[in-house]
Amino acid sequence: SNRGLMAWFHLARVKLNWTGLLILAHFMYLLIGAIIFQMLEREAESNNRNHFQLEKLNFLANYTCLDGPALEKFVQVILYAWEKGVNPSGNSTNPSNWDFSSSFFFAGTVVTTIGYGNLSPSTVSGQVFCVFYALCGIPLNLAFLKQLGKSLTVHLGRLERGMVSVVLSQRVVEATAVSLFFVTGSLLFLVIPPLLFSYVEGWTFGEGFYFAFITLSTIGFGDYVVGTDPGKEYISLYRSLAGIWIIFALAWLALILNMGARIMENLIILTHPGFKKHDEEDEEEVSSSKLEVTSKI
Repeated sequence: SNRGLMAWFHLARVKLNWTGLLILAHFMYLLIGAIIFQMLEREAESNNRNHFQLEKLNFLANYTCLDGPALEKFVQVILYAWEKGVNPSGNSTNPSNWDFSSSFFFAGTVVTTIGYGNLSPSTVSGQVFCVFYALCGIPLNLAFLKQLGKSLTVHLGRLERGMVSVVLSQRVVEATAVSLFFVTGSLLFLVIPPLLFSYVEGWTFGEGFYFAFITLSTIGFGDYVVGTDPGKEYISLYRSLAGIWIIFALAWLALILNMGARIMENLIILTHPGFKKHDEEDEEEVSSSKLEVTSKI
């Protein structure tokens, strides 16, 4: 019918406008970010580059037996070693990057898509295995995180029901339970671990928190990674425990972000009574078309 066709066109236009708005907002966000990062970091990079060049010139002046090309070649050797996961500082007694604890940690960074980049397989067989391991491991990890999130939601529901039996107001209980969940999770995953990492690694709390956030958001720059300082002796399970922290913290963070998204959607629906989610619009459109078909029959 004409009414159904008009409704479909209206729905398509709303979706198109919403998609266009999201695309524009996304690219504007990237543009603003690029400008601000450039303003903040470019000068520091230039200063660091000049400082490094000056240090090279001083080195050549102090050690006249070396010439420029020889020093450049040695710099390339250092860069190659770093790319292959070998820390050039210290000596050959540096701990292995591929002991069990480190390998367990690396496997965790693969399946969670963190990928710090400070360590990667250098053999062809290792690279091939890594591809297939990630292909199977990433979906498995997503399923695991989803199930863990559901389990946490069930426990949160039990906490709410337990509190409802004591307090009468449902909304107050829900808000309190979510707040408790958020505060407890923040302490367990975003406050205490950075404190421990700061203590063990010799970082400031700010650096520890930055590492935790960059890790749990799966950005994983690799500028700060636990258990990589060759001058420190770590307990054998240190990196494995860090890997376990990542898994459970990711599940908690995913649940918090999901709650945040739901709250935002509800706020939009409350403040804009005419607004409905596309899923609901689709369902209504399908149901109305079914009614039309059945009425014709």
